[in-house]
Amino acid sequence: MRPATVRGRIRAFALDLPEAYEDLPWGEVVAKVNRKVFVFLGVDEPDDDRYGFTVKLAESHDQALSLPCTRPTGYGLGRAGWVTVSIGPDTPPVAVCTDWVTESYRLVAPKRLSRLLD
Repeated sequence: MRPATVRGRIRAFALDLPEAYEDLPWGEVVAKVNRKVFVFLGVDEPDDDRYGFTVKLAESHDQALSLPCTRPTGYGLGRAGWVTVSIGPDTPPVAVCTDWVTESYRLVAPKRLSRLLD
């Protein structure tokens, strides 16, 4: 599957979560809930197949960082649990990526919205 296709599926999944919406701060596509970012999707570059995404993880943080396609996020965000995932041949299946998006959503969304996922 092409990186752009994987990114598109992750983006669609994120925006389908309760009260999630897309924003473009700093020229970068993000998904937010309650004005808080829960997934960074990078810049829309139609001719560029180098895609990735960034999520905040707690439970699966160490497991995610054990994969070759991940790294702690820069700008000090890695210390707060944010993980950047490069989309490519080493990326886990889309289902794993969307589980990470869900985990990130639950960490930043109000409890009333997180409960809607149960």
